[in-house]
Amino acid sequence: MIPRYTRPEMGRIWEDQNRYSKWLEVEIAACEAMAREGIVPEDALKNIKERASFSVDRILEIERQTKHDVIAFLTSLEEHIGPDSRYIHLGLTSSDILDTSFALLLKEAMEKIIEGARGFMSVLKKRAMEHKYTPMIGRSHGIHAEPITFGFKLAVWYAEMKRNLHRLEEALEVIGYGKISGAVGTFANVSPRVEAYVCEKLGLKPAPISTQIIQRDRHAQYFTSLAILAGTLEKIAVEIRHLQRTEVLEAEEPFSKGQKGSSAMPHKKNPIGSENIAGLARVVRANALAAMENMALWHERDISHSSVERVIGPDSTILIDYMMNRLKGIIDGLVVHPDNMARNLELTKGLVFSQQVLMRLAEKGIERQKAYVMVQRNAMKVWEGEDSFKDLILKDKEIMEYLGKDEVEEVFDLKYHFKHVDEIFERVFE
Repeated sequence: MIPRYTRPEMGRIWEDQNRYSKWLEVEIAACEAMAREGIVPEDALKNIKERASFSVDRILEIERQTKHDVIAFLTSLEEHIGPDSRYIHLGLTSSDILDTSFALLLKEAMEKIIEGARGFMSVLKKRAMEHKYTPMIGRSHGIHAEPITFGFKLAVWYAEMKRNLHRLEEALEVIGYGKISGAVGTFANVSPRVEAYVCEKLGLKPAPISTQIIQRDRHAQYFTSLAILAGTLEKIAVEIRHLQRTEVLEAEEPFSKGQKGSSAMPHKKNPIGSENIAGLARVVRANALAAMENMALWHERDISHSSVERVIGPDSTILIDYMMNRLKGIIDGLVVHPDNMARNLELTKGLVFSQQVLMRLAEKGIERQKAYVMVQRNAMKVWEGEDSFKDLILKDKEIMEYLGKDEVEEVFDLKYHFKHVDEIFERVFE
C-alpha cells in the first residue's frame, strides 16, 4: 500500500508495469546496438520494435512455473514477437537487464527525491525568514543555555538539507551506471560497443568494469544517502515533538478541523506526524545497513543481494518521499507561539545572560576563575528562588565595583545575542 503522503508518481516507479517496461527498453536498445553491429537483421529489429509487448499477469503466470522472472518475461515477449524473438537477449545475462533497469528505476526515484528536497528547503527558508528575529531560548543538554531565534533554528535545518542535497546529487551520479557485459563481465558474447550504445540511449554511463553485476558499493552509497536524509528529517521531527510538549509549547504541528488526538482524551493534540517520521527513519537506516551487507557477494556474483533490493528499493525511496512530503506540510503549517517563547526565555530570570556578565568582568581585568565564582554565586541564588539574576548582580557590591548600572543593562539586552543573525543568514542563504 502506498502511504497517502507519498506522491503517486513515486509509487508508480516500482509497479510491475513500469519495472517490466524498463526491462523492455534495455532489451530493445541492445537489439538496436546489435543491429548496428550486423548481428540482428534490420527486418527482425523492425518486427521486434513493432510487436514487442508483454502482460504483467502473463509474466507472473509463467514465472509460477519457471521460477525465473527474466525467463518468464522473455517468454512473454516471445509469444508476441514470434521467431524473431531469438535475437532478444542474445549474448546477455539476466543481470545485464536487471542491473541496468534497476539503475534506471533508482535514478528516476532519486530525481523525484531531489525535486522533493528542493521543495522542502524552500519551505524551511520561508519559515526561517519569517522568524528570523523571533527570540527563543537555546538549549543544551535540555537545559536553558543562551537566546537564539526560531529562524536561526530553521536556518540550521536548511543548511543541513543543503548538505543532504549534495549527497543526493552524488548518489544520483554514482547510481547512473549500466552494464551489458555478459555472464561474468568479460564481454565474451557481447561487444563493449553494445553496452556503450545501450547506456547512452538510456541516459546512463557504462560501468568501467563489472562482473556479472554492477558492484554494490554504488547501491550502498545510494541507500546511505537516503538514510542520512532520514536522520535529518528525524532530527527535525524530534525537535518539533520537544517544542510541542505541554510544558514548552513553543511550536506545534497543525491541527486540522475535525482532527482527533485521542480516543480517550478529547483535549489531546499530539505530534503524530513528527512521531511517525521519527519511527520511519529507523526503517530507512536499517535498509542502508542491508545495502552495505549486499556489497560482499560470492565470486563474480550470487543472488543474496537481489531479494534485499526488491524490498529496499521501493521501501526506502517511497518512505523518504513520504517523510519529506509530510514534514514539508508540518513545517509549512507549523503553529509558532512567540509569546510562549518569550515566557520560556524568562523562566530562569535572566540566567541566560551569565556568560555576558562573566566576559564583562574579565574585560575589567579580573581573573577568569575569580569572575566565574562571582557570577556563579549569584546564579545559584536564582536557582534557589531568591531574586532575578539582574537584580542580584546589581546588589552584589563586589561585582558593582567593576560594573556600572548602564553596563549591567547592556549585558542583559537580548539584541546582544542577535547582532550577527544577518551575517549568519547571508552565509546560509547565499
